Amino acid sequence: MLNDFKWTWRAASLLSIAATLMLLTGFVYAVGDIMYPKGAATAAQTPQSTAAPAAETGVLKIAAVGDSLAKGTGDNTGEGFVRRTVTGLSDSGMKAELVGNLGINGLTTAGLEDKLKEEGVQYVLRQANIILVSIGGNDLFQGAQSMLNEASGGTAPEGGAPNSAGTTGGAGSSGAGAGAAGGNAAVNGGVSEGNDALKNLTPQRLLAGLPSASKRLESILTAISRINPSAKVYYIGLYNPFGDLREMLIPGNQAVTAWSGAAMDIINRNTDMTLVPVMDLFNGHLDQYLSSDHFHPNGDGYQRMADRIVQAVR
Repeated sequence: MLNDFKWTWRAASLLSIAATLMLLTGFVYAVGDIMYPKGAATAAQTPQSTAAPAAETGVLKIAAVGDSLAKGTGDNTGEGFVRRTVTGLSDSGMKAELVGNLGINGLTTAGLEDKLKEEGVQYVLRQANIILVSIGGNDLFQGAQSMLNEASGGTAPEGGAPNSAGTTGGAGSSGAGAGAAGGNAAVNGGVSEGNDALKNLTPQRLLAGLPSASKRLESILTAISRINPSAKVYYIGLYNPFGDLREMLIPGNQAVTAWSGAAMDIINRNTDMTLVPVMDLFNGHLDQYLSSDHFHPNGDGYQRMADRIVQAVR
């Protein structure tokens, strides 16, 4: 009886020791797994190899900012080059959508500098990976438009918007639709009287504001790049809307060429920016591609601009 008790006690002791060893082994393994997890490398690599959601891959999200050309003034359909560009990219087999058009009639470089400080404007630009910028026409041709306005009675074309100095009627402030008739009267009705006034508009006078305006353009493009550093920026060049007026052909072309040179100098220093020239599209074809306000493109003119932008984006 005593021997049976001793064997029972020894068996219990051995079982207790075995259980203890198993617990110690499990504890050591658990500590090692926590401190040196074997699956950690695989888990850490997973996010790095995961691509963006398939639905977002390859989608061109387009935003536009700038003056009345960005808005599409003069196009009876209201599409302008912005919506026509989206349509053109889509028709070419790309996925494209418009996230916002911030074009404003009469906007100058000074005005756009201020607009880019607004949270709402910055929010729209951050949603895009393609940003179209149209600005500078009101800075460059405001003097010519003012002379024509004064010659025709001192009235700005209907739909004119205050510029940054608080005066009315920059070159790009003319409206479309109902405003086209007013713009046509203001320009065509005063061309004969305006020709004498335009004789005094030398290239030097036309280019007087170029240095300060080009500095503001650089500030604008830099600000847009800072707001959305991952977006591609396409700056839409200028054309001479008064090239069919003898007194404005040479000084207007010289002004646009000088402006384009200044813009190109800025853009060449930024790999994510592209200048889209349009001067050649309008030269010699103003009667076909300008609206009746004699400044903004008509639907066909905007379509030519859009086709050029699609070529640049693709």
